[in-house]
Amino acid sequence: EKILTAGGRLVVVSFHSLEDRIVKNFFRERVGRGSNPSRHRPTLRAGHSPSFRLLTARPVRPKACEISANPRARSARLRAVERTSAAPWLLKAVA
Repeated sequence: EKILTAGGRLVVVSFHSLEDRIVKNFFRERVGRGSNPSRHRPTLRAGHSPSFRLLTARPVRPKACEISANPRARSARLRAVERTSAAPWLLKAVA
């Protein structure tokens, strides 16, 4: 968040469902839709304005023609967000 300026885009390609879940949950939190809390992750301070805007509501998956040309692409998922002008979120460590 600190590296991207307003209007900068963050695009992530994941090849495994667990990777995609991490990306999806991070994007949901930062867009302001929230996610299920976990006791293993630090909590975020309440009251933050969204620091990203979703560009892809659902993951972009490869087309059949791309999969036939490159079979390894079948598991790829692409997600993208755009940085807003809001201040970056700070993490608060949980004791």
